[in-house]
Amino acid sequence: MQTSCNKEDPAPSITGITLSNTSITLNPGETASLSATVEPSGADNSAISWVSSNKAVAEVNGSGIVTAIANGTCVISCSATDGSGVKAECKVTVETTVETFTVNGVTFKMRKVAGGTFTMGATAEQSNGYTPNSDETPTHLVTLSDYWMGETEVTQALWYAVMGEKPSSSKSWNTTNGLGEDYPAYWVSWVYCQEFITKLNQMTGKTFRLPTEAEWEYAARGGSKSQGYIFSGSNTIDDVAWYRSNSGSCSHPVATKAANELGLYDMSGNVWEWCQDWDHAYSSVSQTNPTGPTSGTYRVYRGGSWIEWDKNCRVAKRARYYQDIGVDAIGFRLAQ
Repeated sequence: MQTSCNKEDPAPSITGITLSNTSITLNPGETASLSATVEPSGADNSAISWVSSNKAVAEVNGSGIVTAIANGTCVISCSATDGSGVKAECKVTVETTVETFTVNGVTFKMRKVAGGTFTMGATAEQSNGYTPNSDETPTHLVTLSDYWMGETEVTQALWYAVMGEKPSSSKSWNTTNGLGEDYPAYWVSWVYCQEFITKLNQMTGKTFRLPTEAEWEYAARGGSKSQGYIFSGSNTIDDVAWYRSNSGSCSHPVATKAANELGLYDMSGNVWEWCQDWDHAYSSVSQTNPTGPTSGTYRVYRGGSWIEWDKNCRVAKRARYYQDIGVDAIGFRLAQ
């Protein structure tokens, strides 16, 4: 008698690995999770292993959790353990893009803005339902080097920590009418801001300053991550700004609306923000790291405020005022 038996085909080896990311950027101390999908799904041995090419830069555990250690680059490799030699790689860049500072118990953050080239002024989206002012033209190309920008406007708490006095006309903290530790500092003239920055630099050993007008607009637009929004972070102003229609006629605590593409808050609305530049007319000539004229009558401030209509909170909107007079709707943001 002839007999036969049926044998199942052996399960195949791994032929491919797909990672959830092939490139990630982290700050030192941050973590990220990588996941791997093996092909085919029915591989005989679907086990994988993880390894870092430089553990001084980033480490990885057996579950694909990457921990950033120090600035630099490395490669995280995910390899099959069935002897097939199949692997996949993810480039990890560890870069300090957020720095935290503490002054007399008050903490603030600076975010790195990667330099680049952008079109400054009344670009197409700024006319989408609005009429840009004549001082927003002509548009022109501006190239900027890397710099740092305050994550939020300078708060009343930080002002007090540096200056030893409160910036507003009120001498008591409360949470109404735009007064309180987490509210932006206002009633601060451009000149008074320079006094604050001088003291802050003495206390920290750093070189904080006001942003140039070009730096301010580039950051408000989202820098190299810009999505081309009308306002800083959105085409829907209520998502990102305290302005005339929703503010209740006062400023609000910083970072209570959504951030823009760079993680910066309140660059549209809440309070206007002083820039370093003297007011000047735009030119169509391309520029690199412009700082404006060396003298003038007015200083520039940007961003709109709690008292302004939406049209004045667009990222291209410009305004100007005397440098030695403070206003209840003008504050500032640090650059470095």
